[in-house]
Amino acid sequence: MTTHAKGTFEVQLKPQGPQDKADGATLARMSIVKQFHGDLEAVSKGEMLSAMTEVRGSAGYVAIERVTGTLHGRAGAFVLQHTGTMTRDAPQLMVSVVPDSATGQLAGLTGTMTIDIVDGGHFYDFTYVLAESD
Repeated sequence: MTTHAKGTFEVQLKPQGPQDKADGATLARMSIVKQFHGDLEAVSKGEMLSAMTEVRGSAGYVAIERVTGTLHGRAGAFVLQHTGTMTRDAPQLMVSVVPDSATGQLAGLTGTMTIDIVDGGHFYDFTYVLAESD
């Protein structure tokens, strides 16, 4: 059965090492720390790689984060994979659970997450299925 989890989160991004500035794009690496609230009460830690182009509003990033906490009261951890691009201010983002990464009472978890930023606030909508693991 497909279930939705909704709520808010805070995020801290910290640069890791120098940026690589060259013709065409600036490459950077950052650590990610998030605190989720709502149906998902959890903390996540991860890393992001990004590229900012010389064209305003065009960029790309990939990230991996391990989420640890409770999802609708079930305890465990899972890994989220992000792939994002922005083409002249038009964003495309895919955030999905890495297959077979979930542990504890979340073993067998699959799903995708949407992220919205409204007036500086961060909101998530996590569509997931919690299947029995093998």
